[in-house]
Amino acid sequence: MEATEATAPAGGGQRADGADGLAAPLRAPVLALTRWAAGLPPTAGDALLAAVLFGVVLGPGRMEGPRGLLIQAALLLPLVWRRRAPFTVFCVVAAVAFGQWLLGVQLPADVALLVALYTVVAYGDRRRVAAAAAVTAAAVLLAAARWAPEGRFVSSAAAMGAFALAAAAFGSTLRARRAYVAQLRERALNLERANLQEARLAAAEERSRITREMHDIVTHNLSVIVALADAAVYARRGSPGDAVMERISETGRQALTDMRRTLGVLRPDEPDAHRHPAPGIAQLEPLAQHMCAAGLPTGLLLEGDPADLPAAAQLTVYRLVQEALTNTLKHAPHATGARVRVTRTPYAVTVDVTDDGPAAVPAPAAPSLPTGPSGHGIAGMRARAAAYGGVLEAGPAPGGGWRVSTRLDVRSVGDGAV
Repeated sequence: MEATEATAPAGGGQRADGADGLAAPLRAPVLALTRWAAGLPPTAGDALLAAVLFGVVLGPGRMEGPRGLLIQAALLLPLVWRRRAPFTVFCVVAAVAFGQWLLGVQLPADVALLVALYTVVAYGDRRRVAAAAAVTAAAVLLAAARWAPEGRFVSSAAAMGAFALAAAAFGSTLRARRAYVAQLRERALNLERANLQEARLAAAEERSRITREMHDIVTHNLSVIVALADAAVYARRGSPGDAVMERISETGRQALTDMRRTLGVLRPDEPDAHRHPAPGIAQLEPLAQHMCAAGLPTGLLLEGDPADLPAAAQLTVYRLVQEALTNTLKHAPHATGARVRVTRTPYAVTVDVTDDGPAAVPAPAAPSLPTGPSGHGIAGMRARAAAYGGVLEAGPAPGGGWRVSTRLDVRSVGDGAV
């Protein structure tokens, strides 16, 4: 049962002062004992309560003989498990009390029934609380009928019923307090979740803002490069460097388109959206020609029909080949050629890119030619291959040079991968 702090009745004079004088020395030890008892495990605290009640009911002049001692022990001992099994303990105590009533023995340990009722009201469900209340009401009527003085049945039943109602009220108060504390904890958890979600949304909004700023900066500078390249071609028409300048202009326009598409800011009604669809296997031939023009003769071999491949899978193949060739161009300047082989089988696509340059590991840096999302060297290629269950192999080729190879599983992957 809950320990409550009592206050002295309001009043003046020496009597109130004397009461305060007696209560002051005891207040601190009582509060300390209460805190200590509250910190005990439930079973230990209930065992302490049962021991205290047993000591009280067996005070001087209350031994009641061996039979009374046994009955009181049977009434109080189950209270050790009252919070672990409230309704079971109540049933055991009620059964012992009924046996006591049959024997016609009246004992002070009957208070155990009130403690058990309090526990059921505090911790049990409504159905068990109703059953315990009905049993307690019957016990009150039976006790009053047997032990009430002649002509005092109603007053005795009312007095015992008042004690039972008080126990139930204490239990109901504890139940409401526990529910309120649980509600406060739930509100605190919900508030913590809301704060975490708000922080995540703020971080996402900040990332989106940084992305937009990056898009504005990069696209602005690329637009300037394209404009300067177009102006140089126009000013030097017929010059041997025209092809190079036109290639710079074309590369810049492709980079702008890829940037807009990647960051999701290309409007559906913008003409570039229709002129530059997402690259796929069909664009590998122009990519090979691009590499040849850049100084890396590239051979392309396509095996199988890739027409039924999802657009996202074709984009992955294109980016893997583009990244591998870009690394060769950047990190193997002495390579005299590269070979690309793409093989389509019913359930997979195999990508194999080799060059005849020195076997040096390319740094996982951003390539000099335009790449799509996650274009961060070998790490980016591994992530793209993993999206289709592939394991990227990158290392020295047996006959010299560098080799990049992977096998993409396209049986169950939809068009949502990149």
